[in-house]
Amino acid sequence: MNSQKQFTLSGQIIDVVRQRVFSGYIEVDNGRIKKIKEKAVADSRYILPGFVDAHVHIESSMLPPSEFGRVASVHGTVACVSDPHEIANVLGMEGVQYMIDDGKKIPFKYYFGAPSCVPATSFETSGASLTAADVERLLRSKDIRYLSEMMNYPGVLSEDPQVMKKLEAARRNKKPVDGHAPGLRGAEAEAYINAGISTDHECETLEEAIEKIRAGMTILIREGSAARNFNALVRLIADYPQQVMLCSDDKHPDSLLKGHINDLVVRALAEGIDVFKVLRACTFNPVKHYGLDTGLLQVGDPADFIVINNLSEVKVLETYINGIKVAEGGRSLCHAMNTETPNNFKATPVTPASFAVKATGRHIRIIEAYDGQITTGSFIGHPLIVDGMAVSDISNDILKIAVINRYKAKAVPMVGFIHGFGLRCGALASTVAHDSHNIVVVGADDEAMSSAVNAIVANKGGIAAANGGEVFILPLPIAGLMSTLDAATVARRYELMDRLARGWGADLKTPFMTLSFMSLLVIPKLKISDKGLFDTQRFELTPLFVEI
Repeated sequence: MNSQKQFTLSGQIIDVVRQRVFSGYIEVDNGRIKKIKEKAVADSRYILPGFVDAHVHIESSMLPPSEFGRVASVHGTVACVSDPHEIANVLGMEGVQYMIDDGKKIPFKYYFGAPSCVPATSFETSGASLTAADVERLLRSKDIRYLSEMMNYPGVLSEDPQVMKKLEAARRNKKPVDGHAPGLRGAEAEAYINAGISTDHECETLEEAIEKIRAGMTILIREGSAARNFNALVRLIADYPQQVMLCSDDKHPDSLLKGHINDLVVRALAEGIDVFKVLRACTFNPVKHYGLDTGLLQVGDPADFIVINNLSEVKVLETYINGIKVAEGGRSLCHAMNTETPNNFKATPVTPASFAVKATGRHIRIIEAYDGQITTGSFIGHPLIVDGMAVSDISNDILKIAVINRYKAKAVPMVGFIHGFGLRCGALASTVAHDSHNIVVVGADDEAMSSAVNAIVANKGGIAAANGGEVFILPLPIAGLMSTLDAATVARRYELMDRLARGWGADLKTPFMTLSFMSLLVIPKLKISDKGLFDTQRFELTPLFVEI
């Protein structure tokens, strides 16, 4: 790593704050920008503030913070506003502290939030819980910058005492509150916003986003590995530049290696949107909204900036954080770091019989999975019945899906049915299963489901694919969420697993990412937890078989 205390860099300087581009040089001293001088220089490269991901769950990359940062900085990202909600559901306060400590191993700027909903609901089993008092303790820490996404919007609207205490703790500690309210509109949305919630990254339509902006919210345009809303919302950057930020939310390792926020910048510029409005969304706005100590290329700022080739390709040539060159020429200059492997896993092996479903009726509720979305649909259908048992119906793409409590030995799988995965054989399983991260499995037959789950049990976490006698697994020893391997290796193994799934018929761009959201009870419409099927609109458990 280049850690020289003083140096000068010349080029075409992009001043996002004053919205101007000029030729000149910057002088860096002891990690800060000492001087910016306007002067004709021969260097045609552009120098601009580094990018900020305004909302991300690092755990979804299957990489610990130290490895995630190494990869993200290659793409010009210098900081992440990160919600450690995933590991908190597994390990509680210990998990949050792990993320903070691991993130400090490299020169990358992590701004962690205090998870507001652990567990996310009472209709699932998590490995830990964070009380209002726990959240208060976190918010008092200088390492915690905000209250993470308040997913329990019914609790906000009903003024649940515990929810109100968490919101009050954020106000008391003068820290912003992130929102999470998919589809919430009208008076309910206004009440939610008036409770002090300042952002939402769950908008899928322009109409919903504009309505929330006009009510005072800042909208985070999300483009992750599963949920992709950029195309639907990109015009917000042009029309509401002061109330828009860019985020990835959940980014799997293969897509992270290819690009990060830089990709969204290129796409927005290709839409003809003003360069300063685009850059504001991923630099100035998140820095000001969250009060980050990330530089904006101003005299006295931390020297957090990037060098790019031009304003159309936005190819990142160099990345600097606190004056340290952390990436150059498409590679990280930071060394990989060893990491600890905290975990919480008690699940025991299952058998094919564990997934048997006795047919007690002729109609069942079926989850409808959508490609590129974390929302699901719901419909009533006919199960395939063999010898009095409801089984996976491959010809009609109605497969079994199950969730198993990983925090308890000998837990009984909760089994439902799902349409949209398209598997013709085999099974996929994962302990990356939002939000409580139990074991989720989908399959064409009970034997394959059992094999995939047992591979995960043997490794105490991971993602697995099984078909006949073949079993493949990517172990995730860090809380059943993250790997200790380098990003390139994790990405290769993950891509192999995805190729296997598609080879077995999976119709989704990211089968494992989509699978991970099938147990996310706070996103409409029908999901499944270790306690059963869950109707998110009624916010209650609902039976599999239904009378018509």
